[in-house]
Amino acid sequence: MSEINWYVVRAVSGQEKKIKSYIENEAIRRKLSELVPTILIPSEKITEVRNGKKRVREKSFFPGYILINADLNNGEVLHMIKSMPGVIGFLGRNNGTSMTPEPLRQSEINRILGVQEEVIGEVISPSLTFTKGENVKVIDGPFSGFDGTVEEINEDKKKLSVSVKIFGRSTPVELGYVQVEKM
Repeated sequence: MSEINWYVVRAVSGQEKKIKSYIENEAIRRKLSELVPTILIPSEKITEVRNGKKRVREKSFFPGYILINADLNNGEVLHMIKSMPGVIGFLGRNNGTSMTPEPLRQSEINRILGVQEEVIGEVISPSLTFTKGENVKVIDGPFSGFDGTVEEINEDKKKLSVSVKIFGRSTPVELGYVQVEKM
């Protein structure tokens, strides 16, 4: 049974495109393309002006990391990726590096790919309102467990700008109504 998941491969920084190309070519050569459907290097286009000339370049969001959508239950695919020049290993539990691949959760891959998750079955109560200066507790997301103060309210998008203390400094964070609760 084929089980295709997303994995994070650690690679030599600056060689992500070359390694991606190696893996794609080797998968085609070994007729394993259907087991490695997608290889991504999350990046953004940046426009720079140098010496009066406009240049567009790609900047990697995560230097040294490649996202691979693959079926690693197939030992040949796993071995092929591990043995590529420039591949360090897989992102895992063992101090962040591991030769045993650990798949990403769908929520993580959605966030990385910039896909907004559809909140199914989660209806925001129309009576749920917040006021400026109100204290709230973050219950979801990377700032879960932090307390903050409501700075701005966007009723249309059901979003709040909350000032959260991180390392002793107030940092503004945009959160959805469902990510906070009143204190």
